[in-house]
Amino acid sequence: MLQIKNLTVKVFDKIIIEDFNLEIKEGEIHALMGQNGAGKSTIAKVLMRDKNYEVVSGTITLNGEDLLRMNTTEVARNGAFLVSQNPVEIPGVSNAEMLRTSLNDQGKNELNILEFNKKLTRLCEKLEIPTSFIHRDINYNMSGGEKKKNELLHMWMLTPSFLILDEIDSGLDVDALKLVGNSIQEYITNYHPMVLIITHQKTLLDIVKPDRVHILNHKQITQSGDASLAEKIFKEGFSGASIIDRRDIDA
Repeated sequence: MLQIKNLTVKVFDKIIIEDFNLEIKEGEIHALMGQNGAGKSTIAKVLMRDKNYEVVSGTITLNGEDLLRMNTTEVARNGAFLVSQNPVEIPGVSNAEMLRTSLNDQGKNELNILEFNKKLTRLCEKLEIPTSFIHRDINYNMSGGEKKKNELLHMWMLTPSFLILDEIDSGLDVDALKLVGNSIQEYITNYHPMVLIITHQKTLLDIVKPDRVHILNHKQITQSGDASLAEKIFKEGFSGASIIDRRDIDA
């Protein structure tokens, strides 16, 4: 379970998130939506312990452990996995090297080299990426769509229990978005992780249907509902009278 209580975050002395609350139980899919600049990606940055994001107050627990006392490596060891809108390039480190190191670190070293390579080959075929990706440097000189698929290759190998998808649909064409969305949904069906989706796109939420949808406005969640709330946003926009926060009207 993920529990975020009364979280306030600042970046360079500017408050980005204030009194933010969210709870995700095992197997649940939650979508976080809001206008550009609302602070949605800040939540992903804090969860993965980006040092540029200072937690002023509040608590975050992941599976009963104090996440704010963890560093990024420890958060990953506790099952969290982030796919961002622009995955980082790591020249000099191949996908195979990183994955074997990570699996060994997690104690998941049951695969020998032959089985390891066979599994990676099958996943490359599933994700429609060349098998050469196995030995390519992580995300280096890859297109936006290739980077997202490459990150999903990591996901399938590392089997995290908590997925954070930060605008993973950004920059994907229709076909790539369907492949990425279907792969994520298949993973969810197989492994039942907690999922936090940060998105603006209707297509992704048509494939990976959220149990709960939250609207981030004025630094905190101002409205929550089921998947129909996302449908309402796509039809009316964030400025729709039934979605807009009362403070916008009073301003």
